Amino acid sequence: MASAPFNPETLVEQLQAVAQSSRFAVLRLLARHQPFGLGAGDIARLIAVPHNTLSTHLAQLESAGLVRSRKEGRRVVYAVDRAATDSMLATLGRCLDPVDMDRPSMAIPALREQEEGRPRYSVLVLCTHNSARSIMAEALINREGQGRIRAYSAGSRPRGVVDPEVLRLLSGLGYETDGLQSKTWQAFAEAGAPGMDFVITVCDNAAGEKCPNWPGHPLVVHWGIADPLEAGTSNAERREAFRIAYRQLSARVAAFVNLPIDQMGPETLRSELAQIGRLEGATALALGQDVA
Repeated sequence: MASAPFNPETLVEQLQAVAQSSRFAVLRLLARHQPFGLGAGDIARLIAVPHNTLSTHLAQLESAGLVRSRKEGRRVVYAVDRAATDSMLATLGRCLDPVDMDRPSMAIPALREQEEGRPRYSVLVLCTHNSARSIMAEALINREGQGRIRAYSAGSRPRGVVDPEVLRLLSGLGYETDGLQSKTWQAFAEAGAPGMDFVITVCDNAAGEKCPNWPGHPLVVHWGIADPLEAGTSNAERREAFRIAYRQLSARVAAFVNLPIDQMGPETLRSELAQIGRLEGATALALGQDVA
């Protein structure tokens, strides 16, 4: 099939549309929910972006032809235009690939490792009881990392069971929950434990505890958010607290997995991870810390 004529203005507009973290997160989210798409409210909730800001982002993506909208009753649903995104990537590839050069193909290491089933980076997420926040973060990183980043979670004093509200929330969002377990962090400090590149604490108590000596000398950072188990007294209040915690963790994970880790020096990476920990909902400890 013949390639469509190259239009540099169209390509530039499309690249400008995705060259912003929130719009890129929208596009990735809609790609996971194709072909049906999501309503604006669901998109705003899942990537933790205010509705008025999201409207601007969606308008730019739609103007670039990467996203289409349709009416379903009183609701507007947005879906990724897969043909347009595929065309954008193919066009960009042709622009950067001089056809007159006869050279062997080169595999990108991260992509090659993903194809062979080996994650490039490993992350351990910690909280005291390993029953709620760290479990949600583990599930989020494993889905958003798409094989490039592998997450585990553990606790200093694990409850031994995952909170049922966490399982309901994650299941309702399409996560596989059978493998989620509440376990001790000592399992990741023993001989033969998988080496970690990053250790992330998501509760202030765990951040203040003396941690084991982790194999591999990982980079440690604190992303403290409020404990949803301590919010309110009614079931409705607790469910809303879990949804808020999920949204806050989702925003942090989206920022994390989109970092160009391979291209960043240790100090720059430390600074970026600390900044991620200061996103909306950060505890006083997370806001006040520099780098662990």
